[in-house]
Amino acid sequence: METPDYLPISMLNQLEYCERRFWLMFVHGEMEVNAPVLDGTLRHDRVHTAGREREGDKEMRRRVYVYSDALRLVGFIDLLEKVDGQLVPVEYKRGRMGRWLSDHVQLCAQALCLEERLAGDRSSTPAPDENLTVAPHGYVFYFGNRRRERVEFTASLRERTRAAVARAFALCEAGNVPPPTAKRAKCRDCSLEPICLPREVRQLIA
Repeated sequence: METPDYLPISMLNQLEYCERRFWLMFVHGEMEVNAPVLDGTLRHDRVHTAGREREGDKEMRRRVYVYSDALRLVGFIDLLEKVDGQLVPVEYKRGRMGRWLSDHVQLCAQALCLEERLAGDRSSTPAPDENLTVAPHGYVFYFGNRRRERVEFTASLRERTRAAVARAFALCEAGNVPPPTAKRAKCRDCSLEPICLPREVRQLIA
């Protein structure tokens, strides 16, 4: 395929979950709408209603557009909170809290985009406030158990996120469909399993 100019931030989540899922969704445009996917879409539709809110000393903006020219990323932050001069990104997810590195990478990519915008063109930030900084952490809110997980933007997570971006573009440039993931439990929970056909593909390449 032709290498894309920019990559949607959300696709980093798919990549970290499974390279083949990323390929099917981003390159082939495949999407299987089942009950969990539809539920997640409806929940996000409610969250993504753009607007501003205030809760005490906290200012909030929903569906904030961000991008990075350096990383060639573009996307939306579900909720951006301004607390004590710091911008805190919040990502909403349908499932339950767990060890989801893919969610952390997506959130970190949003923070990297915010940092670049604050360092350069400030037109897409909540306010032209020279004292604004990006918080060293963000949150993932899980609808499944109605809890927030605090995610620290550590050096290792930042490195992992940048590596994921490079891997995504490299896959697009290579033009080869990745094989099914070796972690078969992921296939069981994947909405694209009927399209991906991981068991059949494994048998063919065995």
